[in-house]
Amino acid sequence: MNAQLPAFDSALPDCVIELPHAERLSAAERSAQLAAAEEIQRCQRALSKAGLNVVGELLKGHDGFYEMNHYPDGDVFDRDSHAQYYYHAHREGGLEHGHFHTFIRGQGIPGSLQPLSAPAGSEPWPSGDEAIAHLIAVSMDAWGQPIGLFACNRWVTGETWYPAAAMKQLLPRFGIDHAHPSWPANLWLTALLQLFRPHIQALIEHRDQVVAAWQAAHPGEDVFEDRALEITGYLPISVDSWVQVLNQAQGVQP
Repeated sequence: MNAQLPAFDSALPDCVIELPHAERLSAAERSAQLAAAEEIQRCQRALSKAGLNVVGELLKGHDGFYEMNHYPDGDVFDRDSHAQYYYHAHREGGLEHGHFHTFIRGQGIPGSLQPLSAPAGSEPWPSGDEAIAHLIAVSMDAWGQPIGLFACNRWVTGETWYPAAAMKQLLPRFGIDHAHPSWPANLWLTALLQLFRPHIQALIEHRDQVVAAWQAAHPGEDVFEDRALEITGYLPISVDSWVQVLNQAQGVQP
C-alpha cells in the first residue's frame, strides 16, 4: 500500500468532486453530525487533559514509528460490527504525519450488496467472509488532528470492489466499540466518519467516476491494478469549520 497525500483533489481534472452542502442535508442528518462532532470534541478533550492525542494512542508501546508498518500491531477489529482500521505512514515530510485506512470486513457486509467481479486474467479478489471494503482514508497531522480524506484505487488496499451505491450503505456500519488500543481513539474515529459522511460519500462517488473514465481512456488494461492511478480524490477537512457550517444551516446562532 503506497498511497501518499496528494497535492490535488482529483486524479482526473475533468472528474470534479461534488462538495457537500449542509443546507441540502435534512435537519436530522445535520443533528446526527453535530452529535458526532460533540463526541469528537469529548474524546480529544479527555486525551488532551492527559497530554495525549489520537495518533499517540495508536503508537504507544511501540519502539518507534516506521514507514509502512501497521499501528497498532494486528490492526484494530470489532467482531460485532466487523469494522477494521489501522494507522500508518509512507514517508516523512509534508503536512501529513500518517493516515488511517478504514474497512468493513465480509461478515459485516449484507449479502444483498454485491461487489464487481475482478477483470478476466486478474488475480481473484477477496470474497465471501474474506471480502473487505475500504471505506475511506483519513490524513492526520503531527499534532493528532485530521486534515483530509482520500479515496484510492483497489490495488492500494487489496480490497473487494463494491460500487458507490453499496459503499454508501456500508458507511453507517463502521463502529469500533471496545477499548483496544484506546477507548477514546476508537470512539473518535467512529464519530469522525459520522461527522464527515457527506464528504466520504462524495469521494466514493467520485472514485467510481474516476475509475470509469480511466478505464475508458485505457481500454484493454486492468484499471484496478494500474499503479499510475493511486489516489482518486482528496478533500481537506476541518472539524471546526464543518461544525460552523452545520450550525449555520441549522439556524444556530454562534
